[in-house]
Amino acid sequence: MPRLNISLRAGKSEAYRQAILDSLYRAMRDALTVPEDDQFMTITEHDASNFRHGTAFGVARSEDLVYIQIIVFDTRTPDQKKAFFRRATDLLGEHPGIRPEDVFINIVEAAKENWSVGHGLAQFA
Repeated sequence: MPRLNISLRAGKSEAYRQAILDSLYRAMRDALTVPEDDQFMTITEHDASNFRHGTAFGVARSEDLVYIQIIVFDTRTPDQKKAFFRRATDLLGEHPGIRPEDVFINIVEAAKENWSVGHGLAQFA
């Protein structure tokens, strides 16, 4: 039951944004064994004045930088997380063509009892 929050600079086409969503969904399915149709993702676009980045850690990022935050159950292994980072970066490079330097991902883990996915119920507690 991952939840993805994707942030990028405004101005990309709908096809570009949909390619991001499609690539990340495929990466989740491949690396994190996410069930079919488990797609809870949003894209937020930002004006240039509200979107900042640097070259920390020696990474030369461009204006095409995409921030990806994925919130998942706290059950994924380090190997699964590494596989997701790699698979997501590879797929985003293929379509819509984002450079590896411009893919910034962080994973936030939450215990299953901290999720309600509808009807005010704690479905996983």
